[in-house]
Amino acid sequence: MVELHLPYPPSVNHYWRRVGARTLISRGGRAFRAAVCSLLASRGTQPLSGPLIVDVVVHPPDRRRRDIDNVQKALLDALQHGGAYSDDNQIVRLSIERGQPVEGGKTIVQIRKVSE
Repeated sequence: MVELHLPYPPSVNHYWRRVGARTLISRGGRAFRAAVCSLLASRGTQPLSGPLIVDVVVHPPDRRRRDIDNVQKALLDALQHGGAYSDDNQIVRLSIERGQPVEGGKTIVQIRKVSE
């Protein structure tokens, strides 16, 4: 099992930006992805293979209303890009829950193989 403590992900509403005819990852999305990649690289994380279970607890930075499902895209894509797994289609079960707000926000992710 892998447990990661990550920054709070950008909402899918702020993850994408249109520039002319192109759709790009926003500056905040790129910064989040870089932070996740850096953390995974510093830990020497190798991609997990096979079917995976991912459990997520998001601790928002404040008490404003947020849709919990809006953080999944940036988070799962950053984990894939950083090498936690080869492709997010390996995820066969995903659970996400909202924790108490903490200063700056944070995300706790546990990834394990189905057989564990």
